[in-house]
Amino acid sequence: MIQKNVCTLLWSLSGSEQFALRYADGPQLYITEQSRGEIKNGTILRLAISPGRAARQLLERIQSHGIDARLEALKELAKLSADPTFATEFINMEGIGTLARLVESGTHFGEMLAFTLTAFLELMDHGIVSWDLISLSFIKQIAGYVNQPMVDVSILQRSLAILESMVLNSHNLYHRVAQEITVGQLIGHLQVSNQEIQTYAIALINALFLKAPEDRRQVLLLQHVIRGNRPIKAEMAHQLYVLQVLTFNLLEERMMTKMDPNDQAQRDIIFELRRIAFDGEIDPTGTEKRKAMYTKDYKMLGFTNHVNPAMDFTQTPPGMLALDNMLYLAKVHQDTYIRIVLENSSREDKHECPFGRCAIELTRMLCEILQVGELPNEGCNDYHPMFFTHDRAWEEFFCVCIQLLNKTWKEMRATAEDFNKVMQVVREQITRALAMKPSSLDQLKNKLRGLNYSEILRLRQSERMSQDDFQSPPIIELRERIQPEILELIKQQRLNRLCEGSCFRKLGNRRRQEKFWFCRLSLNHKVLHYGDLDESPQGEVPFELLSDKIPVSDIKSVVTGKDCPHMKEKSALKQNKEVLELAFSVLYDPDETLNFVAPNKYEYCIWTDGLCALLGREMGSDLTRSDLDTLISMEMKLRLLDLENITIPEAPPPVPKEPSSYNFTYNYS
Repeated sequence: MIQKNVCTLLWSLSGSEQFALRYADGPQLYITEQSRGEIKNGTILRLAISPGRAARQLLERIQSHGIDARLEALKELAKLSADPTFATEFINMEGIGTLARLVESGTHFGEMLAFTLTAFLELMDHGIVSWDLISLSFIKQIAGYVNQPMVDVSILQRSLAILESMVLNSHNLYHRVAQEITVGQLIGHLQVSNQEIQTYAIALINALFLKAPEDRRQVLLLQHVIRGNRPIKAEMAHQLYVLQVLTFNLLEERMMTKMDPNDQAQRDIIFELRRIAFDGEIDPTGTEKRKAMYTKDYKMLGFTNHVNPAMDFTQTPPGMLALDNMLYLAKVHQDTYIRIVLENSSREDKHECPFGRCAIELTRMLCEILQVGELPNEGCNDYHPMFFTHDRAWEEFFCVCIQLLNKTWKEMRATAEDFNKVMQVVREQITRALAMKPSSLDQLKNKLRGLNYSEILRLRQSERMSQDDFQSPPIIELRERIQPEILELIKQQRLNRLCEGSCFRKLGNRRRQEKFWFCRLSLNHKVLHYGDLDESPQGEVPFELLSDKIPVSDIKSVVTGKDCPHMKEKSALKQNKEVLELAFSVLYDPDETLNFVAPNKYEYCIWTDGLCALLGREMGSDLTRSDLDTLISMEMKLRLLDLENITIPEAPPPVPKEPSSYNFTYNYS
C-alpha cells in the first residue's frame, strides 16, 4: 500500500508492483512486509525497481556480449546478492546455474571473475539451494584458481571461501574437494604477506580436518604432502608442524587426556622433571628415606600433591598438555627451568611461586585465551602470525608466559593466598600483548616486558578514569589541586617508615655467617642512625644501640643501581641483576658513602623515596606512582560521591548580569 501511494501520488508512476522500497544507506536491503516493522524513525528510504525485475534485468545483462556492460552487471549483482529478497528472485530464475556455467567456461578473468565468484558465494550463503548441486567441473575450476602460482588476490580469496563452504556444508563435496586440494598446496598460501589470504587458507585447512574421519586426522597432513604433485619446500616444515598442532585441534587431544597414576611411562616424565631440577642430589638408600626425599622435592617443584604429583594432572583441561609443556621447558630451556624452581624453593618468606601449580593453571589459561579445542568461529577475527615463526611455537609461547608469571609473582610480592590475583594479572598481560599482534615470539617478549605489574595498574587506573568521565576540565583541575595533598601524605608515610627503620644484610662471603646492620631516621628527621647487629631484629631497634650517625644536612645525593660504589667495586655483584636492582647508596661529606642493598623491592622504594623526600627531591619510584594513582582515585571518588549521575559541565556557568539596582529589601509588614 505504501509503495503504491508513493508511486501514484508522489511520482505518478503506473505499475507500482514493478517498484519496491530500499534502504538508502548501509547494505541498502529491500523492505518487505516481514521487515517493515524494523524500520526506525528517521530512516531514509528510496524507491527502486522491484527485486524480481532487478534480477531479470541483471540475468540478461550478465549474458550480454558487451564486456563493459557485463562487467557493470556483475558488479551490481555482487552487491545485490547479499539481499535475501533479491537472492530468492535471482535463484528462482536459475541464476546460480548461469553463474556456475560462466565460471566453468573459463572465459572470465580479473575483475569480472572476482565479481562472479563474489555473487555466487553471497547467493549460496543464503542457504536457499543445496551445495550438493555443484558440479565436479565447477569444483575443478575453483580448485584450479587456488593451485595457480600467480592468481589475482581477490579471486584467490573468494575461491578459498567457496571451497571452505563446500567442505563444511556437504559431506560429498568434502571428498571431491580433498581430491583436488592438498594441505601441502594450501600451506604455500601461508607464506604470503596478505593476512586475509592466510586467514582464508587456515579456514579451509580447518574445514578439511574438521570433516576428515577421526582416525585419519593425525596422519592426513603427511598423506597430503606425499600425494601432492608439487614438492613441499623445506622451510614449510615449520608451518606444517604449527598447523598440525595448533590449527587441527591436536592440542585438544592432549588437553583432554587425563594422566594415569599407574602408567609408569607417564610417571617417568615427572621423575625426569625432578632429576633435571635436582641433578646434583644422590638418592638415599632405603625406601622410606627415598620416599621422604621425593616428597620434599615434589613440594619444592610446586606440585599440590607432594606424595603423588601424578594426581595433579588428572583434571581436564589441561590434562597431559601441562606436563608436555613442563617437560619441554625443562629440556629445551633447562637453565630457565632450574632457575625458576630453585629460586622459589629456597625462599623462606612464604613468597615462593609454586612452579607445578602455576604451570598447570597457566596451560589451562592459555588454552582458554587461544580457544584451543573450540570449533572454528567465522565471526572471530583473532589471528596471531607469531605462531608461524617457530616449529614449536605453542611450547615456546608457554615458556615465555611461565617466565612472565614468575616475574609478576615477584613484582606483586605474592603469597600462596594471592595465587588467583596473580593469574588474573598474568591473563591481562598476555591478552593485552596478543592484542598488539606481535609478528614473532621476540616481539611478544618485548610487549610483555613493557606490561609489568606497575604498568597494568597504571592502565587499569587510566581506563577506569576514562570510563568515569575523569577527562573533563573541571575534574582535571580538581585532580591537580588534590595531587599535592596526596604527595605530602605519601611523603609523610615514607619518612615515618624511615623513622621505624629497617634491617639490611651485610654484603660479604656467603660461606661466612650472615651479618646484619640496622638504619633508622631520627624522629626530628635530622640524623640517620645506623649500626651493626649480631642477628636480625624482631622489632624496632633503639637509637642507643646504633653507634654511627650521619647528619641529613651532610648528605649530598642518593644514587641507585650500577652507579652505587659498592656495585662498581664488586664485579660479581654487578653481574647479579637482582642485587643491582635493590642497591642504593647515600653520598655524604667528606666523600663518604653508606651503601645499602634492600631486602626486597618494597623496602627499596620506601627508602629511596624517603631519602629523596629528605633532600627535597621528587619521589620517582614505581610504588609512589602506584600509591599516587590509587589514593587520588579514592579521594576523587569520595569528593564526587554526591554528584553521581549528574553531568558535570565542561565550562563554569556564566556569571549573571548585575541587577539594575541594589536597593532591594523584603517587606515583612
